[in-house]
Amino acid sequence: MNPELDLALERIIRAPRATVWRAWTDPSRLEQWWLPAPTRCRVDRLDLRPGGAFVTRLSDDGTEFLPHLDACFLAVDELERIVFTNAIDSAWRPASAAPVAMTATITLNDHPDGTDYRVVVQHGDPEARTHHEKLGFAEGWGTATAQLAALTEGEQ
Repeated sequence: MNPELDLALERIIRAPRATVWRAWTDPSRLEQWWLPAPTRCRVDRLDLRPGGAFVTRLSDDGTEFLPHLDACFLAVDELERIVFTNAIDSAWRPASAAPVAMTATITLNDHPDGTDYRVVVQHGDPEARTHHEKLGFAEGWGTATAQLAALTEGEQ
């Protein structure tokens, strides 16, 4: 991790790694935690393979769903790692990613209390990193991770 370009978070989730993995790979589960509540998520495409599409929509009122993320998976290592970027869209076209271009790496490791969950979000330059941080990276990704933990820990 490069602190000038990257943002990160880590949390121990008190659930088995396979349970956390399912929350990432099952669209109906991903919709339950991916965006900070009360915003709602709809998964349009979740093709978990290198080059596969990751497309979500969001709604603040539960009726009209607007575009949220149009991204591409770069790496998917079952039960261990998911890497995606919004710099390339789901059709493999260069994207003008808003609000910031990024590549996110999610890693899952066994931990005595469940799963060591880590996220590193990489940016192309310090300005993009700072912009993402000011937009609320810690709050947004932190809230989504807390929701992920609540969902998966509740399955115990």
